[in-house]
Amino acid sequence: MKTVLITFATLAALTTSVAAQQVCMSAAEMQSSLIDWYGERPVTGPSQDNTRLWVSDATGSWTMVKTMADGNACVEAQGGNWTAGMDAEQMMATIEARTEG
Repeated sequence: MKTVLITFATLAALTTSVAAQQVCMSAAEMQSSLIDWYGERPVTGPSQDNTRLWVSDATGSWTMVKTMADGNACVEAQGGNWTAGMDAEQMMATIEARTEG
């Protein structure tokens, strides 16, 4: 029960820091930027709408990126407080729910 409460509290903190920015560039440039500038790596495969979660265990940053059919990728949300070992799929679903409403 304690683990569930800690996980819920952590996810709540993460989703309150969601900051959507309309930053778009080629998917290759986006990938290079996330790796080189932020030290992030993908932790989820592309969802049905080609959204993927990138995170940095070192800095705690995270970025949700959607790849478009034209080869560009856009930042859907970003934030901090990522912790190694978190459930990436659950976090992505929570972030998507918060950004849709």
